[in-house]
Amino acid sequence: MSKPIYGRILLKLSGEILAGDRGFGVDPSKANLLAQEIKSVADLGLEIGVVIGAGNIIRGEMAAEGGMDRVPADYLGMLATIINAITLQDALEKIGCETRTLSAITIAQLAEPYIRRRAMRHLEKGRIVIVAGGTGNPYFSTDTAAALRATELGADVVLKGTKVDGVYDKDPVKHNDAKKYDTLSFQKVIEDGLRVMDLTAVTLCKENDLPINVFAINNTGSLFSIVHGKNIGTLIKG
Repeated sequence: MSKPIYGRILLKLSGEILAGDRGFGVDPSKANLLAQEIKSVADLGLEIGVVIGAGNIIRGEMAAEGGMDRVPADYLGMLATIINAITLQDALEKIGCETRTLSAITIAQLAEPYIRRRAMRHLEKGRIVIVAGGTGNPYFSTDTAAALRATELGADVVLKGTKVDGVYDKDPVKHNDAKKYDTLSFQKVIEDGLRVMDLTAVTLCKENDLPINVFAINNTGSLFSIVHGKNIGTLIKG
């Protein structure tokens, strides 16, 4: 097997992945499977940061549409990311991975505060760093948090693990003729309004020449193959 093509990665996981077949909440067995996938690349010596969403528990934007004020709704979403982060941390540590959870909002009993230098130090020591709490500000998604943290921490790539195996020109669940892209430019994603990550996240990655690889994290071995240079999912770059 060839050597990994990346040295430091930022893995963005959709919260829905943790829900498993339930569709909501946290499925510990799914957390265990995610942990095994992450361990497979941690064992290669890669430095790994993780940002996980909260769609399995609450989305601030959807709560706001239901009548909540947007600001507290978004903070509830940030709290939910901490629930998911601690769940993943527990699963990782049970299989021997040294892990730290850092949060952009203060919750001292469960996580360290997010400080860039501290996160960098953990990565350099070989610890998997899970960054929770989004950006710490309302109106910003966890996609934007992932792009921001990846840029701050000097990651080589953002690997977005979802339930879908890449980016399509239209919803593959609703349209049998949906076309999957193997590669895309940032400009096409922006111009065509493709649902990869939100516009702020894509623009941030574009401005910092930070590639994004969208893939299905549920496909066992996909993460391992991607870090070895295999063409899996959809690669978005300049």
